[in-house]
Amino acid sequence: MNKLKVVIYGSKGRMGKALLEAIATSDDLELAGTIDEDEPLDSIASADAVIDFSHAEATERALDQCVKLGKIIVIGTTGHNNKLRSRIFEAAKSIPVIFSPNYSVGVNTLFWLTNKAAEILGPDYDAEVIEVHHRLKKDAPSGTARKLAEILAEVRNLDYDNDVLHGRHGMPGARTRDEIGVHAVRGGDVVGDHTVLLAAPGDRIELIHRASSRETFARGALRAALWARDQAPGLYDMQDVLGLR
Repeated sequence: MNKLKVVIYGSKGRMGKALLEAIATSDDLELAGTIDEDEPLDSIASADAVIDFSHAEATERALDQCVKLGKIIVIGTTGHNNKLRSRIFEAAKSIPVIFSPNYSVGVNTLFWLTNKAAEILGPDYDAEVIEVHHRLKKDAPSGTARKLAEILAEVRNLDYDNDVLHGRHGMPGARTRDEIGVHAVRGGDVVGDHTVLLAAPGDRIELIHRASSRETFARGALRAALWARDQAPGLYDMQDVLGLR
């Protein structure tokens, strides 16, 4: 099979550089071009897929071009507003879209474990999500933390917008049974730590993932692009790529 030709959108960022390093050692992928903010999108025409690790405000530009040319897009940016999320969902009707808050195989295992733990333990265990990232991260909570809270909310038949509490301050009152707490910590050069805390009177369970380098995210995103080559148009994430559904 021919190598998959990919364009890295956001190549000058931390993740962009990690992706370029990973492609350089891959037997299955070929670099078709790099694009950064406000640069021409011409190289997408000769590619099979675009991997987007730019920033939330820039995603739509690449997305529109991929829809126009019928190309795969792997979206690794986070912090999208509801309007752009709707645009992503619409694009998936015509092209394969991989839209995941985290491309690490380890983190996606954490997603799966969180789902199972929440199902087993039930609502008697209070659920909290804590994430730690480097000081330069712009969005909060992280896309991964949001996804973890969404998983907990879905299992418990709760609503993310109404039942998730982002931090606590002052006198918020005693914790409610249906509350899911999400807490964002920023400092130093932390690549990304995520903890799901499930606590009841007498015991608690902590599910933790810590990333020590961006290589794990880069290799996961490349794996997603290769997987998407054989897929029909649709909206997918790393749970689909890894067969964890």
